[in-house]
Amino acid sequence: MLIIQFFCISRTRMENEAMSTSFLYHAFGLRDYYYKTTRFLGGSLTFEIFPKPEAIKCPECNTRAVIKRGSIKRDIRTIPVGSKPVILRTIIQRVWCPFCKFVRQIKLSFSKEGKTYTRAFERYALELSQFMTIKDIANHLCISWDTIKQIQKMHLKKRYQSIPLKQVKKIAIDEISIGKGHQYLTIVMDLESGRILHVGDGKGGDALEKFWKKIKNSKARIKAVSIDMSPAYLSSVIKNLPKVPIVFDKFHVVKLFNEKLSDFRRALYKHLSKPDDKELIKGTRWLLLKNPENLQQRRDEPERLRKALEINQPLSTVYYMKEELRQIWNQRDKATGEKVIDNWINLANASNIPMLKKFAKTLGLHKIRILSYYDYAISTGPLEGTNNKIKTMKRKAYGYRDMEFFKLKLLDLHNKKYALIG
Repeated sequence: MLIIQFFCISRTRMENEAMSTSFLYHAFGLRDYYYKTTRFLGGSLTFEIFPKPEAIKCPECNTRAVIKRGSIKRDIRTIPVGSKPVILRTIIQRVWCPFCKFVRQIKLSFSKEGKTYTRAFERYALELSQFMTIKDIANHLCISWDTIKQIQKMHLKKRYQSIPLKQVKKIAIDEISIGKGHQYLTIVMDLESGRILHVGDGKGGDALEKFWKKIKNSKARIKAVSIDMSPAYLSSVIKNLPKVPIVFDKFHVVKLFNEKLSDFRRALYKHLSKPDDKELIKGTRWLLLKNPENLQQRRDEPERLRKALEINQPLSTVYYMKEELRQIWNQRDKATGEKVIDNWINLANASNIPMLKKFAKTLGLHKIRILSYYDYAISTGPLEGTNNKIKTMKRKAYGYRDMEFFKLKLLDLHNKKYALIG
């Protein structure tokens, strides 16, 4: 009777161990390990496991004809069960290989070498990163912030160590400000896919050197490049893509004129002698820069602008020339656009206003690149939109201390469709 009872107990224990081993396989993907026992320690669920005989082999030549030379215990984090952290406590066997003539530790099939977490845990943390901040993930998994950041960083490094460039046709180049003290990064974007292809330090031609090397190695055939009127970017593009059309971004051209208009208004205000005239000019900066269709009637903005323009003919001329400048890109074809830009230059020179004449000279020098818009209707506008996403990402993350990590996050920004996670 006692023998039968002992046999039943042993059989039940074997069945439980087999069931637990099966659970480890299906829940955590552990193929080469047996279940030993379960413990509850410090609020964590700890599974003690040990390797199957077939898992004990040389990590280099994979032979099983090895001699055991001691072992060490290791605790490795895996995906949680509910809100409970789960730890796999295992034995790592040291073996001597008669073929390699070395003593080494066997490799863990479920964890990368030197890591304190499993591959499943890494995948789980990366999935959560699509919806949660690093801090939230760390709190949820009861693990350090730096560990989650390192998981993300290594994943992004592997993913973007080589960005395919062969199919890239149209690109935009612009700089973004990343902090105080005139710190900038140069961004190159693929205008067809919307993804960032390159992030360089600074805002000069040197920031693009690595990108040009990658373009040459990939044998990409760039059809057009959109940039602002930066001399550094212009010379860099001409040097490395001498036959590729350059399209000066229309928004930057108008922005440059608006800056000149603001300076003109400020200088005019200083030279006015009558208090009433000064009062009319004061506070009209944004009215002058606004497009006419955006002036608000309820705030009497059209009337205030009209009175300001009536008292000063030069200011009125500069303002209406600003409106004419916008028409360069609104024509039906390139030939008509060229007539508009030539007419603008002639009117500016005839006005005898130094600011307009100087800007007309700039337009004349870059007329071909401005009119290239009619051949390739591209601009750096998508980059400006991405810049807003970058600012949102930085704000949610309260800034980035690791610049390499920040650059990798920029390369992955096109995947953030619905939520920006810092």
